[in-house]
Order: sequence, then structure tokens, then C-alpha cells
Amino acid sequence: MTPYWPVISNPVLRRLLPGLAVSALGDGMAIVAVSWLALQLAAPGTRGTWVAVAVAAYTLPSVLGTIVLARWLGHRDGARLAGWDATLRAASLAAIPLAYAVGALTPLLYVVLLACSSLLHSWGSAGRYTLIAELLPAKHHLAGNALIGAIAEAAAIGGPPLAGFLTATAGPVWVIAADAATFAVLAVSYRFAVPRAVRAAPPPATASRTAGFRVILRQRRLLGLLALSFGFFFLFGPVYVALPLYVADDLGGSAALLGWFFTAFGAGALGGALFTGYLRRLPLWPVTIGVVIAFGLSLMPIGLGAPVVVSLAALAAGGAIWAPYMPTAMALFQRSTTPGNRAPVLAANGAVTVVAVPAGTILGGPLVGLLGARHAMLACGVAITLFGLVAAALVTRAHPTIDIDSLASEPQPSG
Repeated sequence: MTPYWPVISNPVLRRLLPGLAVSALGDGMAIVAVSWLALQLAAPGTRGTWVAVAVAAYTLPSVLGTIVLARWLGHRDGARLAGWDATLRAASLAAIPLAYAVGALTPLLYVVLLACSSLLHSWGSAGRYTLIAELLPAKHHLAGNALIGAIAEAAAIGGPPLAGFLTATAGPVWVIAADAATFAVLAVSYRFAVPRAVRAAPPPATASRTAGFRVILRQRRLLGLLALSFGFFFLFGPVYVALPLYVADDLGGSAALLGWFFTAFGAGALGGALFTGYLRRLPLWPVTIGVVIAFGLSLMPIGLGAPVVVSLAALAAGGAIWAPYMPTAMALFQRSTTPGNRAPVLAANGAVTVVAVPAGTILGGPLVGLLGARHAMLACGVAITLFGLVAAALVTRAHPTIDIDSLASEPQPSG
């Protein structure tokens, strides 16, 4: 029997999955629309700055939301957290086309509304994975996480081309309006698909703003998992700078060829996400660290100047290898937390890791300038592989004779 059957047969998740799929498609479209609308709104000479600020505003304010709102949100159940995030996103994004329609949308107002939309992003992500842990037994957490990942990967393939078509016919502001509508659908799904019995009565709001971070700092394995995720995503960040320049300068290719590289990665990631559920019988720590090592190796053919066909195949393989990382890492977090501290811990993890890729992308500019695009790709591959090998050595040294996955099943203090 498929490992996904317990997930899709769960009555609550079965009602939620269509809303999650629609919202993921909207987010896939936003990848194109957010930056393109910033280009249209900005004055000549400032377009690059406003695009960078707009893209950052769509994700980074979630770090502030994680810290400032932890006292009020840290004890809430998964459905409420995810539903409130979807509601805020729908309202904030809907205000963008409304302001545009009345002629009031300036670059500054646009960035402010994007920032408002992302304020609860870490809590919404934590809510999704908390809800998986609330609805499914531990043995099905990986499949539940993987299905969420597969939905996101499919949307990342289909969303940008759809956004390109809608942007050309109606304009990017109406693509953002469509994105707002998809989040409204998701908010309604959380409100009505999750029965009250699942929405546990919240305990008194006594959590501190740093409760999730304090739990992570007190548990060495959680701190190590957070460090592994941050390092992996940070070292991947320069690829977003190096790959376009590699295609344009080293290969003399066009935007269409760059699109094929991203398509290859996305198709591989979708296949990898669907395969992840079948890894449930494997120990998750070795799988998680193995993903880091293998992904670094997958970047090396590009860095070594392999032919285009080989490089495309390597990037597709890299996508397939990349996809299991988040589901397995989230399963380890789910196993290592209790219902009382799971949401703040997952939100703290999200707040830290959401910074990692942008920070690595910023590093990509100087790195490409110093090494060139192809050698920067090679440096990323080598660094990621070595980072994974060091992580494997540290885990093996800490627990040479113990099943390290069993450590993630022990009852933990609520923090």
C-alpha cells in the first residue's frame, strides 16, 4: 500500500489538501508577479533596489513575527496558526490590487503590504507541520510532510508559467490578486475543514517570545538539526546568482536555456518529493545528512564544465535529492518536540532558516566575481559536500553505538 494512503484517507487532511494545492499554485505565481510588479512601480534607476526589497519583504518579516508574536501564538494549535497566516496573507495581498485600482499604490506601500503578508509566515509553516503531527501517528509524519512538499514542488513548476501568461494578458497586479484569492480559499479551508475537536483548547498564554529558541538551545540534537539546515540552505544560496550567469556567460545561452535548468530541477524535486514517503523505514538522521552530501555532489558536474545535457541531468538529480530534506528534517523536529512546545520550536526553526538562502544569495555576488560563475558552482558543491561530511562525522562521534533516530523519539520537556 502506498505510504500516502493514511494521509489522503485522513478525513481532515482530505478536506484540506485541495486548499493547500490551490494556495501553493498562487505562491508559485507570486514568484514571478512580486518582482515584476516592483519593476513596473519603481522609477528608472531604482528598479533593482525595489525588486530586491520587494522580494525580501515577501519572506523576511516572518523572522520579526516569530519573535514578537511568540507570547500570543506559541500555545495555539496548528489549524489556528496556519489559518491565521492564510487570512493575513489574503487580506494584505488583496489590498495591493485595491490600492492599484484607486491609483494609490506606490513602491513603498507595495513593500509595506508585502511585509504585512509575510508577518505570520513562520507560524503558518509551523502550523501546517504541527497539524500533521496532531492528526497522524509518528510513523506517518514523513509521508504527510512529503505530500505537502510534493504539492509545493508541483506548484513551483506550474505556477511561474501560468503567472507569465497572466502577467502578459492582465498585468502582475492581477496575478497578486489571484494569489490573494488562493490564500482566502486556504483560510476558509482551515476554518471549516478542521473540526473543533482537533482545535484543542489553548492553555494560558505564558510562553515567552523566545520559548522556541530556548527549547532548541537546551536540546543539542535540535540545535544541531537547525545548524545543519541553516548551513545547507546558506551554502546553496549562491547558486541563485551563479546559475544564471553560468548559462549566460559560460554557455552563451538564453533565458529559455535557464528556464530548462530550473524546469529540470523542479521536475526532479517533484519526483523526489513523491518518493520521500517510501523512506519511512530508514533512519531519518542518516537520510537527512545524506541528502546534504549527495546534493553537493550533484552540483559538481556543472562546476566541472560538463556538457549541457549532463548538467541538466545532474540538476534534475539534484532536485530529486533536495526534495526529501525538508520532510525528513520536519519529521525529526516533530519527533523531538511535545504538543506544548512543537509550534514555537517549528516557528523558531522557520525564522532562522528563512534567512539562510537570502544570506547565501548575497554572498553569491562577491563569490561569482572572485571565482567566475562555473567555479562558484563548483565551490558550492564542494562546500555543501564537506559540510555534510562534517555533520555525519559529528553525529557518529557523538553516538557511535546508538540508533540516533531513537534519540528523536524520547519524551521531551515542554519548555
